[in-house]
Amino acid sequence: MEWDFQEICVIGLGLIGGSFALNLKLKGFPGRITAVDINPEAIEKGLELEVIDRGSIKHSIVSSADLVVIATPVGVYETVIEQIKPFLKKGVVVTDLGSVKGELVKKCEELLEKTAPFVGGHPIAGTEKSGVENAVENLFVNAKFIVTPTERTDREALEKVKRLWKNLGSEIVEMDPYYHDRVFAAVSHLPHVVAYSIVAAIDQLSEEVKTNLFDYTGGGFKDFTRIAMSDPIMWRDICIANRENLLKSLKTFKAALEKVERLIEKEDREGLKEFFQRAKEKRSVVK
Repeated sequence: MEWDFQEICVIGLGLIGGSFALNLKLKGFPGRITAVDINPEAIEKGLELEVIDRGSIKHSIVSSADLVVIATPVGVYETVIEQIKPFLKKGVVVTDLGSVKGELVKKCEELLEKTAPFVGGHPIAGTEKSGVENAVENLFVNAKFIVTPTERTDREALEKVKRLWKNLGSEIVEMDPYYHDRVFAAVSHLPHVVAYSIVAAIDQLSEEVKTNLFDYTGGGFKDFTRIAMSDPIMWRDICIANRENLLKSLKTFKAALEKVERLIEKEDREGLKEFFQRAKEKRSVVK
């Protein structure tokens, strides 16, 4: 297994950043893993779990890293880059694990111009939990890892990042950063917003019927709304950063909801059956 980096620094030691560090260890990464987090307890927990070798709340720790991985909420990327930029050494590569690309990749490239190459990345893996203490072994094995190169992307840096994720067991997919945001507004960001909204609706209905309806939820509700337990700050930032694509997806979702609403109002048994059957068939082919 070929490793191109001797020291990797993770900025943001939460679930994804922590899982990334943990799985580097599990896959035999021979170098040093460091981390920065504004929460000293996260650093302490990472050291205690031996997920990282060294950690700090100060961004100067990146000075010896030859790969810096941003794993913070996307809303603070600009601030993070401004904080680490003075300490980045020559030859370092900067990448990320964020769920939004598009304009964000462009901004990161501009901020790091003449300082370090930036390679946009997005692992299609995760859980609804948060914190390094919930880091998951083999989280990225057989999962897609999306890289979003642009005309400005350094090809050598891109290949190094791709090799790293192949070592973690991921399937590498290259995608235009703007196209990425259209895709994941539909298949990831929309479902999260819908899950949060369903919980909010049931909360409102509980007030209307003066009964805590959450006491009566079953497996279907729990399966469907599990992702509503995800980090609110992370999802707030994703929604704002990808708002145009997400709003288009929400418009399409509302149209589908209105269609089924009309079918129910008309007691259109055949129409409802066809609506549900088509959805069932589409869902059944998802791996």
